[in-house]
Amino acid sequence: MDGGGNEGLSFRLGAINGVPFRLTVANPEHLAKVKQGVNLFNQWRRNNPEIRPDLSETDLRNSDLRWADLHKTDLSCAALTKANLTAADLTSAELSSVDLSGADLTQANLAAANLSEADLSGADLTQANLAAANLSEADLSRTILIETNLEEANLTSCWVYGISAWSVHLKGATQSNLVITPEDEPVIQVDNLEVAQFIYLLLNNAKIRDVIDTITSKVVLILGRFTPERKSVLDAIREELRMRNYLPVLFDFEKPSSRNFTETVSTLAHMARFVIADLTDPKSIPQELTGIIPNLPSVPVKPLLLASEKEYGMFNDFRAYPWVLEPYCYATEQILLAELDQMVIAPAEAKAKELIRK
Repeated sequence: MDGGGNEGLSFRLGAINGVPFRLTVANPEHLAKVKQGVNLFNQWRRNNPEIRPDLSETDLRNSDLRWADLHKTDLSCAALTKANLTAADLTSAELSSVDLSGADLTQANLAAANLSEADLSGADLTQANLAAANLSEADLSRTILIETNLEEANLTSCWVYGISAWSVHLKGATQSNLVITPEDEPVIQVDNLEVAQFIYLLLNNAKIRDVIDTITSKVVLILGRFTPERKSVLDAIREELRMRNYLPVLFDFEKPSSRNFTETVSTLAHMARFVIADLTDPKSIPQELTGIIPNLPSVPVKPLLLASEKEYGMFNDFRAYPWVLEPYCYATEQILLAELDQMVIAPAEAKAKELIRK
């Protein structure tokens, strides 16, 4: 069997940043197969499926390991700094204490790999599969996580300062005690990878805080139907709010959405100073107000209603909530716009200030 044993350990000196250390080559024959190139290494693995390669503590820095079959390989304590592991198969590999800093792991498969205490700082994990991987206490600082699959992964006590996380899949992932600060600052921990970078910016960037303050003091969510006759009213309200230095957000219920309506509207409502809801000819509004009103006691809701119409039956239940104002009934669009300040904006602002004081 070619290279099946682990005998014949060899040692040699290496250095990182000028600091000497001893690298152990657990199996020289296995390392030799890797040095022959990925194609020959992969062929050797196909011919010897029972062998679990031992590359622990080896020096593979700057190696070209694109598409390498490294599944179930022991790479613990190996030096893979700046290695190219694009699309490599690292499923169920042993990667504890491995140095992958600056490595390219784009589209690599690391499902069920053990990465505890690994150094992945600065690694590119774009579209990498890390499902069910053990990343506990790993260094993920400055790591690129774009569309990375971390479902069911263990991220306990990871260092996540400076990460770039976009559309990360985190269903079932353990995310406790994530460290968001650099080494020279007091430790701050959070329990959500996706908000880690935002929390750090919020704490350290006055401009970000100013933006948030502006949003929460200026955003007005406008709800209503987007039929031609109703949309003209909503558009007119939006223009009037812009002229008064608000940031109107108009939500279209008529168009299909990839996200749940209630979730989307609730997210927008959380950012709003107040909500204007046109109850005329209701369709989705009853459902959306049911998702907003009981859960947002800090956001006033000002209903509007065309005078010739009647409130939908269940709206009366919302009157029990102090942050829901009485509907303003208007006869025409022109009258609505003429009385917008007095009958809509002023009551909503007064209620917002009252809720803030409470």
